[in-house]
Amino acid sequence: MSSIAKGKKLFDWAIVRPAILDSFCKLSPRRQFRNPVMFVVLVGSVLTSLLFVQALIGKGEAGPWFILGISFWLWFTVLFANFAEAMAEGHGRAQADSLKKARRDLVAKKLSNPRRDSSLEMVLASLLKKGDVVLVEAGDYIPIDGEVIEGVASVDESAVTGESAPVIRESGGDRSAVTGGTRIISDWLVIRVTAESGNTFLDRMIAMVEGAKRQKTPNEIALTILLAALTIVFLVVCATLLPFSYYSVLQAHQDQSRVVTITVLVALLVCLAPTTIGALLSAIGIAGMSRLSQANVVAMSGRAVEAAGDVDVLLLDKTGTITLGNRQATEFIAADGVSMEDLADAAQLASLADETPEGRSIVVLAKQQYNLRGRDIEKLGAKFVPFSAQTRMSGVDLDGRQIRKGAVDAIEKFVISHGGVTPDKIRQMSQKIAKSGGTPLVVADGAKALGVIHLKDIVKGGIKERFGDLRRMGIKTVMITGDNPMTAAAIAAEAGVDDFLAEATPEAKLELIRRYQAQGHLVAMTGDGTNDAPALAQADVAVAMNTGTQAAKEAGNMVDLDSNPTKLLDIVQIGKQTLMTRGALTTFSIANDVAKYFAIIPAAFALTYPSLNTLNVMGLATPNSAILSAVIFNAIIIVFLIPLALKGVKYRPMPATQLLRKNLLIYGVGGLIVPFIGIKLIDMLLVVLHLV
Repeated sequence: MSSIAKGKKLFDWAIVRPAILDSFCKLSPRRQFRNPVMFVVLVGSVLTSLLFVQALIGKGEAGPWFILGISFWLWFTVLFANFAEAMAEGHGRAQADSLKKARRDLVAKKLSNPRRDSSLEMVLASLLKKGDVVLVEAGDYIPIDGEVIEGVASVDESAVTGESAPVIRESGGDRSAVTGGTRIISDWLVIRVTAESGNTFLDRMIAMVEGAKRQKTPNEIALTILLAALTIVFLVVCATLLPFSYYSVLQAHQDQSRVVTITVLVALLVCLAPTTIGALLSAIGIAGMSRLSQANVVAMSGRAVEAAGDVDVLLLDKTGTITLGNRQATEFIAADGVSMEDLADAAQLASLADETPEGRSIVVLAKQQYNLRGRDIEKLGAKFVPFSAQTRMSGVDLDGRQIRKGAVDAIEKFVISHGGVTPDKIRQMSQKIAKSGGTPLVVADGAKALGVIHLKDIVKGGIKERFGDLRRMGIKTVMITGDNPMTAAAIAAEAGVDDFLAEATPEAKLELIRRYQAQGHLVAMTGDGTNDAPALAQADVAVAMNTGTQAAKEAGNMVDLDSNPTKLLDIVQIGKQTLMTRGALTTFSIANDVAKYFAIIPAAFALTYPSLNTLNVMGLATPNSAILSAVIFNAIIIVFLIPLALKGVKYRPMPATQLLRKNLLIYGVGGLIVPFIGIKLIDMLLVVLHLV
């Protein structure tokens, strides 16, 4: 696991310390103005601080210590809002720092033309341009992003992906893209540079995971506008309350009536404005991208993270995502008159030199079922016949026997050429296996067909349950495969996907995505090849594999550094968790405001309108105690919610309506009840400590 995936503890001191300092740096009005709600709190903090100084010199509107208490907790509110954002940014920067270690200013071997034997010159990697050709040999670091045009080599990509096992990179195909900062372990590669210096894949990753550079998503912008509008409404209301209070006192002609103070109005504004969600909104968005980074996924924009939470159609490749990726031998089916032991023995002999996953699985199955093991290949004196696209079979010659395994029609021709006939049972069993979604391999010994090996795409364990979770969330799963419709239908039924696209071509994938989008769906898919690029560019959430081609990575809006196709399921969950967290804390914040209304309104205007004391349903000690308790609660609730904003609301797969009811129950009702309890406890503590 990479340093990105490991991440940091939530309150690691290496992150907390700079976050504390950054909390004060963020007090700059220019930076604070980006968050209108907290900007109002900052202005209130400054205003009450000035009123405190005025009270100290004997001209205050209220007692200096009461004003100081209000001012202190307003500053506390602003600083902890900044701290929450700084903590989220700190996690992003910590992950970016680990990536920066992989970025090196290297010396590259620049070739004069795209051939290994051409003349070369040593140049700094920072001077390379798009289209230049470089040679990288064993032990060298790849100087910059590129595409392999000649050679095959093992590459250590642990600096980027964290995976210790090297990967093969070669010219052509879907494994030709290489990343700057990774190291060649063996052999050599000729690479054509595909990125300008300073704009490499690693540079873009670093920029994306640094939370400070995150762009707000459309929904986040809309919520910010809503919060700003609510704050303006409360600001206008509080501003008009002062002249009303003056007018009421003049009309009352009673000594016990008092004009409401500016300090109390500021406290009222801060408590009624949606300060809780305003303080945590940025942290929630940054933390969402940070969680993706910890999963070794780099999002090219915050919009992609948000779209992942709204996705309702998932397109998934069969191979490597739904199935293990390699067909496995699952059973032997002998012809009439042939024992299962003889079939397994011949199948294993024909597969001893077969290094493909299918060949190795045949050897293992014969060992497991019939205890066939311990063969000495040298003593057998065997001559192995490798598989070829022309013959479509492989096998072994020994002791005068010619044992072959391969495709049904290829083995049938082999048997006929030796004067034999393929039994009808073998044809029937082969057809049955093909209809079930498997692949039949026939085994023959010269003129005699011995039986059939059933090769099967093994569906990953637990994948059916995960698709069930997605279905309960209202997400449709669609399997994409190049298999024929019969095979695709069998695997789709076993895996539990909702639909499938067989014999998929790039055009068919693109058309399928456009059809779903035209129906109003948001579509996500993964891909790694150049042929996936058009569909990736069309999808709302497009996850490109880091091992894929440059075209695929440029078309996607996310890159999976682990190149794990099943990561798409995790990405959707992280996106939904981000949206749920924002919704839950918004619900809690608005419910809080309703509860604080009952605490602070009667207290704020009790001196102006003594009859309002009857609304003091919480039984708070004094007006000053009620106001100070509400301000303190408003500040410390932000502190308690910072871990929730950074970690996110725990995600559980369930329908949207059920999620909404659950969130309203927990965060809506909870948001109404908690302030009553919290404010009352703080009021009692202030009275016990004689602070009011």
